[in-house]
Amino acid sequence: MRTLEGKVALVAGATRGAGRAMAVELGRAGAVVYATGRTTRERRSEVGRPETIEETAELVTAAGGTGIAVPTDHLETAQVKALVERVDRDHGRLDILVNDVWGGDHLLEFGKKVWELDIERVLRMLRLSIDAHAITSHYALPLLIRRPGGLVVEITDGTEEFNRRYREHLVFDVAKSGPIRMAFGLAQELKEYGGTAVCLSPGFLRSEEMLDHFGVTEETWRDATAKDPHFAIAESPAFIGRALVALASDPDRGRWTGRSVSSGELARHYGVTDADGSRPDAFRYFEEVFYGGKDGAPDDYR
Repeated sequence: MRTLEGKVALVAGATRGAGRAMAVELGRAGAVVYATGRTTRERRSEVGRPETIEETAELVTAAGGTGIAVPTDHLETAQVKALVERVDRDHGRLDILVNDVWGGDHLLEFGKKVWELDIERVLRMLRLSIDAHAITSHYALPLLIRRPGGLVVEITDGTEEFNRRYREHLVFDVAKSGPIRMAFGLAQELKEYGGTAVCLSPGFLRSEEMLDHFGVTEETWRDATAKDPHFAIAESPAFIGRALVALASDPDRGRWTGRSVSSGELARHYGVTDADGSRPDAFRYFEEVFYGGKDGAPDDYR
């Protein structure tokens, strides 16, 4: 169903994983999607992965939308300003902003105290999360509020409830809590413009990087459960993309404003399923079984 026909979306950080899938599903629903990121066919970012924003844009178009790749480093204010000016010139509107910028996983050093970490890695992670999201909102929101009903979706790892638990790395903990508070604050600032701000997290995501980590593909992903039985609760990137489209298509989406939600929670509410027809709820599984000690298996939460 092309529920977003005529809408213009910007997915900041759409090179791979959840960002790519959200861009594709927005396109499938009929939207024009600007897919941004740092890795292009000519240049790889510090992340070092092969996926490119051009591929994402092509997937958006193949799904039925209009994909537009714009190389953008969201820490460079001039580049973000130019990006938004282009969207304005092309369409004069922005209906959906998805703030999915991160790219800091390669900097993580678990098992160390904050004073034992490389300070340059610490500062880079904070910039890639907090600064990049703030810069993008600063430049994009004046265009988004031009029309009532705009939607901002901050993407993070973990819901507010789940992240009350320490994430085993101080900087990662702060980086992934930041978007939750940003969505809460933006909900207040967008209220007078009829806008909605939500923080959304995938569950245990079968991203390209995670599949490579386990040495499996999307077709053989269940083989990875031999190494990690909890991977059985994993969801495809399409799941969060479908949940996002359901949210964006809801005329009463303001009910979610300021909240932190997961793909699983939105899926339950809107009746969304993953690509295999299941409805994984990773955070409920981890809360109740992994941490809570309840007798249960991942398939009980799909």
